Amino acid sequence: MIKKLQDLLQWLFLRVEGLFNAAFGDRINPFYHLGAITFFLFWVVGASGLYLYVFFETGVDEAYASVVTLTTRQWWLGGIMRSVHRYASDAMVLTMVLHMLRYFAFNLFHGFRWFSWITGVMLIWMVYAAGINGYMLPWDQLAQFITVTSFEWLDWLPIFNGSLMRNFLYSDHVGARFFTLLSFMHLGVPLVLLMLMWIHVQRVPKARTAPPGPIVWGLLATLVVLSLVAPVHSQGGQTDLARAATQIELDWFYMAIFPLLTEWPLGRVWALVIGVTVVIALLPWWPPQFRRGEKRVHRVQIHGEQGALSTITVRQDETILDAGLRQNLALAYECRNGACGLCVCSIEQGQYRHRPYQKTALSDADRERGKALMCCAVPQEDMAIDVAGFTGAAAQTREVFHATVAQLERLSPDVMRVELQLPAGQVLQYAAGQYINILLEDGQRRAFSFANRPGASNLIELHVRLVPGGRWTTHVFEQMKPGEHVRFEGPLGQFTLRESPHPILFIAGATGFAPIKSIVEDAFARGVQRPMRLYWGVRRPQDLYMLAQCEAWQSEHPNFTVVPVVSEPLPEDGWSGRTGLVHEAMLADFPSLSGNEVYLCGSVRMVETAVPAFIAHGLDESFCFSDAFVMAAPAAQAAPSAGSGAATA
Repeated sequence: MIKKLQDLLQWLFLRVEGLFNAAFGDRINPFYHLGAITFFLFWVVGASGLYLYVFFETGVDEAYASVVTLTTRQWWLGGIMRSVHRYASDAMVLTMVLHMLRYFAFNLFHGFRWFSWITGVMLIWMVYAAGINGYMLPWDQLAQFITVTSFEWLDWLPIFNGSLMRNFLYSDHVGARFFTLLSFMHLGVPLVLLMLMWIHVQRVPKARTAPPGPIVWGLLATLVVLSLVAPVHSQGGQTDLARAATQIELDWFYMAIFPLLTEWPLGRVWALVIGVTVVIALLPWWPPQFRRGEKRVHRVQIHGEQGALSTITVRQDETILDAGLRQNLALAYECRNGACGLCVCSIEQGQYRHRPYQKTALSDADRERGKALMCCAVPQEDMAIDVAGFTGAAAQTREVFHATVAQLERLSPDVMRVELQLPAGQVLQYAAGQYINILLEDGQRRAFSFANRPGASNLIELHVRLVPGGRWTTHVFEQMKPGEHVRFEGPLGQFTLRESPHPILFIAGATGFAPIKSIVEDAFARGVQRPMRLYWGVRRPQDLYMLAQCEAWQSEHPNFTVVPVVSEPLPEDGWSGRTGLVHEAMLADFPSLSGNEVYLCGSVRMVETAVPAFIAHGLDESFCFSDAFVMAAPAAQAAPSAGSGAATA
C-alpha cells in the first residue's frame, strides 16, 4: 500500500516539476527549494511579526482595539504587514508539508535520514503550535473560538483535569497575566522553532537555507499582492466569553482539525493526532531496511582529470553526491533532484539503484551508455565512477572578483568581444581553456570561457554570442557601456591542454572557438611544437568571426592548420569551402583517429553526437576532452555543465 502511494506521488511530483522546469528552468523550480523557501518564509513571518508586536497591546481590553487600529488606520503598512504575516505563515505550512510529502514520495527518509525526518515531524507540530497561538492574540471572535476550543482539548488530558477551562467560565477570569502568557508563548515558541530548524539541517550536506533570488522576489511580490487583494481583518468583533463564537471563517492551513474538536469526543481526536504522528514518525523504520549481515556502507572510487582519484564511503540509502559533499569533495551540482544534469557521471564498476529523475537531465541513450546522475545514484555495492572535470580537490568557497568593462567590439552581427579590467594590482591566475561565471544581481550565473591566453595582458577577453531573449546577452548588445561594473567567480573548469606527444585536433562549434583560441595562443607562447589542426564549424560564413586571425596563425606557425566548415551556406554567401557537420569533416580527413588527441568544445548536441563517432573511429577515450555548453533559457538559467565553455543568455 505504501509503495503504491509512493509511486503515485512520484508520478505527480515528476510531472509537476517537469512543467515548472519547462516554464522557469530547474535552477528556480520551487519544488527543488522547498526547505530553503521554508527558511525564508520563517524570516518573513518573524520580521512582520516583530513590526506588529511594536503596536500590539498585551491586555484583554486593549488587544482587540490595538490590532483593529493598526489594520485600519495604518493600512498602508500595518495592515499589509498583518496580511503578509498571515499569508506567509500559511505558505510556511504548505511548503513544509510539501517538503515532507516529497521526501516520502521519493523514499528519502530511511537509513541515516531518520534524524531529519523525526526533526521534521517535530518542526511541523511546533509551527502549528506557534500559528494557532498567534490566532489567539487579536482577541476577536475567531481568537475566542480557537482559544476556548484549544484549551478545552488540552483540558481533557489528566495532567490538567479541567483546570484550564475554569479561566474561561467568566470574562473577568481572563486577565492581563493570561495575555502576557500568550504573548510570551508567541515569541518563545518561534525561537525554539528556529533552533530546531538549524538542528534539522545539520545532517544534510551543503544544505541550502536561502532560495535563489527570483524565488525570493516572486514570493514577496505574491504575498504583497495577496495582502492588497484580500487583506486580513479581525472577525466578528471583540471576544465575549458570555456568548459562543459562531460566525467565523477558519484558516484551513492551521485549523483543519478544529471542526473535529466540536463534533467528536476529545479523546478520539487525541487518539487520531497521536496515532497519525506516531505512524509518520516511525516510517523510517518500516519496513525493516536491513537484513542480518547486510553491508550498510559501500566504498566508491571517483576517477577524475589527470589521474585524480578519491575514495568515499557511502552510507545505506545515501546518494553518491550526498556522500561526496558530506566528505567535502568539490563535485559539480545544482538542483540535487535529478533535473539539471550537472552531476552526471560514468559508471565504471558496480551495481546501483537510480532514483526517479527528469528525462531532460539524462536521456535513455546516455543511461544505456553507462551514465548516471550522482544525485540519484544509490550504490548497492562497492563502485567505481568517472566524473568529468573532477580534480580530487576539496570543496571551497569560490572567490568573487569585481571588474569593469574596458572595451566592447562587435566581431560579427551576433558575437561581441567583451574585455574586462580587474582593479589595479589584481591578477587572476587561470589556465588556458578555463571559464568564469558572470554573477547577475539575483545570484544567477552565466558562464563564459577565457578567449585570451594567461599572462598576455591584465584584461579578460570574453566572446559573447547574442541569444534571442537572453537576459544578459541582450544587455551586452543593447545596454552595456565601457566602465560598467561586473562581478564574476572563477576560474573554473578542466578543459585544458594535456602534456603528451600526440597530434592535437581541435573541434570548435560557433563561440566554442573562445577556449580553443586561449589554448592555441598559450601553446604558441609556450613553444608547443605538436601538430595542431582546428576544425571550426558554424552555420553561415559570417559566423567565422575570427577566421582571419586563424589564417594568420596558419601562416606564422607551420604546426597549425585551420579548416573552416559551414553547415548551412546560402547561395548569396558565395562560400566555396567545406560544408556539412564539422565532426564529419574531420572524420573525412582522419578515418582513423588512433594516436590523436581531440579537444571538442560546442553545444551539448554537437558533443553528444561527435564523441561516440570519434571513439568508433579509433580514438582512445582517455584522449578525448570535451566541453559542452548549455544555452540558458530566456526565463531562467540552465545550469552549465562541469567546465562549460559558455552558458550564455
